[in-house]
Amino acid sequence: MYGFHVTLNLSFDEAVERVTAALKREGFGVLSDIDIRGAMKEKLGIDMPPYRILGACNPPLAHKALQADPDIGLLLPCNVVVRQEAESRVTVAIIDPMVMMEMVKQPEVQHVAEDAAQRLRRVCESLGQ
Repeated sequence: MYGFHVTLNLSFDEAVERVTAALKREGFGVLSDIDIRGAMKEKLGIDMPPYRILGACNPPLAHKALQADPDIGLLLPCNVVVRQEAESRVTVAIIDPMVMMEMVKQPEVQHVAEDAAQRLRRVCESLGQ
């Protein structure tokens, strides 16, 4: 598995709000918000359930990682997927930074990934409560 998952019994918009608030409590902001549903409709004329990719960033952790390896930006930010499964049923999937950083062999980056993973795991666990 390459991430943390939780299913919520909420509307899609409520789930996005709850995820954003949980990320904020752990020091993450949302730098990007990609509306996959909108893009698929606009570019391909395909209808699909709501699906968004939130690019989450914890600035102090990102700064530490960038100081250790300036090219680490290729692996940032941490993606969080919010996707509607059914009415009032939404899945949230959060990337595990430890999995993403396996290819980086710098101890400083590994420490940052461990910290980020702990925070993002707490985000996921808090959503399930």
